[in-house]
Amino acid sequence: MNADLEKREDPYNVTQASRIFFLPNLMTAGNLFCGFMAVVNCIHARLAETALSGQYLDASPADHYRAAVWFILGAAAFDTLDGRLARMGGRESLFGAEFDSLADVVSFGFAPTLMMFFFILSPSQGIPWFRSIGWFVGFSFLLCAAIRLARFNVITNPLLHRGKKESSKDFVGLPVPAAAATVASLMLFLLKLAENDKSLQAWALALPFLMLLIAFLMVSTVRYPSGKQIDLQTKTRMRTFVAVLGIGALIVFYKEIGMLVLCLGYIFFGLFRHLRRARRPKHVVPHATNSL
Repeated sequence: MNADLEKREDPYNVTQASRIFFLPNLMTAGNLFCGFMAVVNCIHARLAETALSGQYLDASPADHYRAAVWFILGAAAFDTLDGRLARMGGRESLFGAEFDSLADVVSFGFAPTLMMFFFILSPSQGIPWFRSIGWFVGFSFLLCAAIRLARFNVITNPLLHRGKKESSKDFVGLPVPAAAATVASLMLFLLKLAENDKSLQAWALALPFLMLLIAFLMVSTVRYPSGKQIDLQTKTRMRTFVAVLGIGALIVFYKEIGMLVLCLGYIFFGLFRHLRRARRPKHVVPHATNSL
């Protein structure tokens, strides 16, 4: 028994906490690389919109924006894999958590912010007041993403003693990858519209409010369902299985609309569930005792 305890890794030990496990951190490095490439493509897209730089680039702005979208979604895939590999192999460490958050700031904070500022909130869309609020909306998204990641590291730190409420499997606040995926899917949808109609002003008017709502939800206490417990042994109901297949088919055949519907559905599902729970009357249990 004592031998097993000695072999068990202590998360409070400096040496153990700073260990770099290869596979999980390789996935995190892939996440960071995708975020970097998304930023690069956003910059190239912006340069391609200028008359002088077109001779140096071999792709249109829309092509670069689409590439940035897929890199952000690729970063989300790597972000999912690194956590699962760490949990499956029992190789979770404080270093991995900090490295993952730093990569997430680039991939799901800065890259979507640059994308929405260059395209979605760009003054070139023809709405002058975007010149005044575009930077504010973009920075608000980036700031809330950084705060959300910092808070997540704090509340999941093994040094803290969490109660029953804090031990819930749900996410507290909108997950940063979900927020970034919403921006990415919105970009795909707008690029699809731009192919048929060059004017995006009607849609652009609502975008700052949507971006601010997403930013607020990241730092809110609204709980969102987590998929961390889903594995090959997970059981589900038939209607849930059919619904997942239907959503998958919608994304495959109508990826621009399907991805946007999925992301917005996740956002508003958590929000409506939170509002519904808040309206429920709180029943007092007579024999409940104060744990303090």
